[in-house]
Amino acid sequence: MATATLDFERPLVELEKQLEELRRMAGDRQLNVADEMATLERKLSVMRDEIYRNLTPLQRVQVARSLRRPMTDDYLRLCFSDFIELHGDRLYREDAAIMGGWARLDGETVMIIGHQRGRDTKENLLRNFGMPHPEGYRKALRLMRLAEKFQVPVLTFIDTPGAWAGLGAEERGQSEAIARNLIEMSALEVPIIATIIGEGGSGGALALGVADRVNMLENSVYSVITVEGCAAILWKDGKSPEMRDRAATALKITAPDLYELRVIDEIIPEPRGGAHADHATTAKNLQDTLMRQIDDLRRFKPDKLVRRRREKFLRMGQFAE
Repeated sequence: MATATLDFERPLVELEKQLEELRRMAGDRQLNVADEMATLERKLSVMRDEIYRNLTPLQRVQVARSLRRPMTDDYLRLCFSDFIELHGDRLYREDAAIMGGWARLDGETVMIIGHQRGRDTKENLLRNFGMPHPEGYRKALRLMRLAEKFQVPVLTFIDTPGAWAGLGAEERGQSEAIARNLIEMSALEVPIIATIIGEGGSGGALALGVADRVNMLENSVYSVITVEGCAAILWKDGKSPEMRDRAATALKITAPDLYELRVIDEIIPEPRGGAHADHATTAKNLQDTLMRQIDDLRRFKPDKLVRRRREKFLRMGQFAE
């Protein structure tokens, strides 16, 4: 689990503390420290740019997992209006690890479905750390069918370590629920836009990821397995930073890597210092991208939309010698 301050951000935190101390001194002692503050602010800006311009894959994993990073409920508040949450899969129970419902994007009705993590222990227990049970995916599918009935675009937000792998989830058909979503999403006759906003892990992420447009925020990750799991399987060491870094690099899980491999369609830029540094700017970038993509996808008739979506995923992994 990510800590409040990431390891590589500690120099930034130290400078921010110095700035805060200068502000306090200026207020308490009526001192003029404008020049000193300006120097520190310039240094902070340069250092932040340098750090985030040269993040390693493992550091991007840390950023993607940050608890300060905006989550689905944050984007609902910042990008959309008139959100009405819908609950339950009509088969077993409500799963709080996935939230969804009707909302408006710049006046247009859309269906929002997204993973939701917790920010503290109590919320993590409620949300199951963002790892859905089968009923969560069945709820998501119910909402997708509802959107198709009313010819409304589906927007999914992906942020999960993976689907819950507990005994109860397996007994209730976790693999079938995920596979069913893949089949149904491939044939849904409305525009689907998926955005990885944090950590996109394994089939738990893919169950919301079969879309006409797949976006990634700049510092999000998307992979078939966690870096810890990969390192444990391949090198019998899932804990050491060296092996986790090796796994993160080998997996090609960052947005630039996946864009080059044509697994995703667009990278949404984040502000300096990552999405967690400026929620509002990140949300505005996401909102602009979604509105543009919806307008683009509206041009296609349902049958062509489905055909293009299937062809898009069938092309993945093809190569020529």
